[in-house]
Amino acid sequence: MNKVNKNVAITDFGNCQLPDVPKFAAKNNSHESFFILMRILLRSQWNLYYKNWLKKIYYSLADFRGLTAGQKTAKTYAPPSSFTKGEIVRIRSREEILRTLDPFSMLKGCTFFHEMFQYCGTRQTVFKVMKNFMDERDYKFKKTRGIILLENNFCSGNSAFGDCDRSCFLFWREEWLEKIVD
Repeated sequence: MNKVNKNVAITDFGNCQLPDVPKFAAKNNSHESFFILMRILLRSQWNLYYKNWLKKIYYSLADFRGLTAGQKTAKTYAPPSSFTKGEIVRIRSREEILRTLDPFSMLKGCTFFHEMFQYCGTRQTVFKVMKNFMDERDYKFKKTRGIILLENNFCSGNSAFGDCDRSCFLFWREEWLEKIVD
């Protein structure tokens, strides 16, 4: 049985469309193309270098001082229970989720996008419990714990990148969900 190393880059994609994703993007010839190009160029620098440095500094200071408020709040919830496919859950309120986030809008490496607030307080059905996923930023398979996919919860793009027609599932942390017991 082959085991997948989470830090090994995939180079043999076979018939996979993933390496061609940048080629699929339509070229915009409007007057906004310069601003879109600048946003893309700055985004890559921000994500590759500056954001990581800021996070390292922030978490080093947080470790020195103890847990951050968001981490403390997340630990006060019941320990993550095993969700199963088809289970009904409630997405916690906006305020409850905000208390779990660090200054980068993340909890344990999972980003909470502003567009996800529309689902707060709603009842949803568990589609799948994530164990592995392909990170398209570096084309690596990564193992994960505590990430849940919910039925009909798709990303339609965000304010930073604009509309997207891909319809990827939104990643939800277990701490942002609670089981509904009927």
